[in-house]
Amino acid sequence: MTIRAVDRQLIEEHLRRALERQEFALHYQPIIDLRTGAVTGVEALIRWTHPTRGSVLPGQFIPVAEDCGLILPIGAWVLREACAQAQAWADAGLPRMTVAVNVSAMQLMHESFVTDVFSILDETGLDPKYLELELTESALMRRADLAASILSTLRKAGIRVAVDDFGTGYSSLSYLRRFPLDALKIDQSFVQQITTPPNETIVRAIISMGRSLNLRVIAEGVEIQAQLDFLKAYQCDEAQGHYFGWPVPPQQLAKLLEADPVEMVPAETV
Repeated sequence: MTIRAVDRQLIEEHLRRALERQEFALHYQPIIDLRTGAVTGVEALIRWTHPTRGSVLPGQFIPVAEDCGLILPIGAWVLREACAQAQAWADAGLPRMTVAVNVSAMQLMHESFVTDVFSILDETGLDPKYLELELTESALMRRADLAASILSTLRKAGIRVAVDDFGTGYSSLSYLRRFPLDALKIDQSFVQQITTPPNETIVRAIISMGRSLNLRVIAEGVEIQAQLDFLKAYQCDEAQGHYFGWPVPPQQLAKLLEADPVEMVPAETV
């Protein structure tokens, strides 16, 4: 316990200097339209390369950043960087794509969040309709009324909103009626065991529910053909995962898209 406590303290201390030392980078994972096989968007995923530790997993430093409040400046950096990159791709002549950015509960509830989002969009020149904010169920429910008001303001401006890791949070689904949403993202834990009960039933139910609520349904963590076949058979809208492409630096993703907008999709799935 002492070792873990000391390690956590060290991570916090190093996180405080990571932004100014430019140790963070964003990688982008493609999101695929399962009907056409086209890349319709990307999810921005933060990576931290520590000068002595090397690569530090998000699961190791994101919880620390949330606990100590550093998630606010780090989250703002991620949002600005992702929006700027999406606009840079468009300026370079690549097909327009939505960029999805994860938002923590602390960010969402911060008094300047809405203003900051609009300022970043104005600063980078990105059309709001190409930004999708991903929030977990727990983030939405922390202060539900306030969250609903914030999301309403964002969606009126054209920004999309998705529920991330859907199916792992609240057992009551009544909240889906309260929030202005665009998409549900099926948690990868269900997708990875999609061909075994009860996961297959859960995934079918989420897809059906999403369609009845007129929401896009996105499957996370697709890794094998059997998972893809199942999702296509039950008319899931979109998917992402290692089967289509690993998260890669922006330059690498741009090269793949320049070569062929659907190159990351195996031929038999298009």
